[in-house]
Amino acid sequence: MSATIPHQTDVEQFTEQWRAWHAQHEARIGDRHGFLAITSINWLTETPQRFPDAPGAWSTDASGVHVTLAEGETIVVDGQPVSGSHDFGVIPERGGVNVGWRDGDKDVVLEIANRGGFDILRPRHPDAPLVTAYRGTPAYDPAEEWVVTGRFVPFEAPRATEVGSAVEGLHHVYEAPGRVEFEIGDQPLALTVFGGEHGAGYHVLFTDATSGVTTWPANRSLQLGLPAEDGTIVLDFNRATNLPCAYTDLATCPLPPAENRLPIAVEAGEKIPYERSAHA
Repeated sequence: MSATIPHQTDVEQFTEQWRAWHAQHEARIGDRHGFLAITSINWLTETPQRFPDAPGAWSTDASGVHVTLAEGETIVVDGQPVSGSHDFGVIPERGGVNVGWRDGDKDVVLEIANRGGFDILRPRHPDAPLVTAYRGTPAYDPAEEWVVTGRFVPFEAPRATEVGSAVEGLHHVYEAPGRVEFEIGDQPLALTVFGGEHGAGYHVLFTDATSGVTTWPANRSLQLGLPAEDGTIVLDFNRATNLPCAYTDLATCPLPPAENRLPIAVEAGEKIPYERSAHA
């Protein structure tokens, strides 16, 4: 007599899909060369500077970022060992280049990036305390009530939108193609959306009434797909995630635009990280 396979309910399937997604997301956060592995943030100037957690003397000017390596120092750029001097060229806004460096028995990644118009160097060491101690991120239990269908309303033309940053005095500029209008509990709401990478949908930065209580005070992020032909678009707040600044002070995360401060409590998605809960 064959065993009876129990029927999986829609709720169970929804929960399993969320758990699989969140496990993949946490694996990316805990990557040995991810943002938790950053050991310093160094703002480059025209004067060459050396830093204790990276090789070489680093500088930047109108022609881009440069490094001069001391005798015996080698980095790996595009799979090739480099010694002496190397020019990285101009790094575009929100762009970056990762190169390798062997520090004793450690494989280190050196991130050269541009944030808010400034070139920075951020070494990523796999034995950094945050990454070695990472034990996941707490989150609300997934609930289908937080999957909301809204409508994408495009602006007449994309708007350059300046927002603040986790770093005081630093600003980011994003292109906003429109906003998403939706309702929760019969309350009309709207969020300005920014363009996603490589045309892969949109993303939203927001805060809500849980911010600073159970969720990170400064921001959370939500990835959206592209709207359907009729303009409808799905917001799954169960997949609202923290930005790097929720975990480390060595981040330059953008803050939400003023209109994206929701007046309701979005009790869904990721909560304040364990590492910050005592200080939030």
